[in-house]
Amino acid sequence: MKVVKITALWCSACLIMNKRWDEVLKEKKIETVSLDIDMDEEEVKQYEVGDVLPVFILFKREKEVKRIVGEKTTGELLSILKEVEEKV
Repeated sequence: MKVVKITALWCSACLIMNKRWDEVLKEKKIETVSLDIDMDEEEVKQYEVGDVLPVFILFKREKEVKRIVGEKTTGELLSILKEVEEKV
């Protein structure tokens, strides 16, 4: 599984989610690509993110399978990841 994480330096929810994502990575091995909505503007455009940050886009076999938008608890993140891992 791979995740593209889109955040911004000025986004408080992004800072919180970055810490929570680091906690999740202690339990799961997931390739993570981090993009900043301002610094990586051209790259971020291809993902068509809205106005709410952060956005975590989960990919399985190079296909998008889930988007996580906004702030979530560590437990919610783990639950979402488990759901995605169980999908074929």
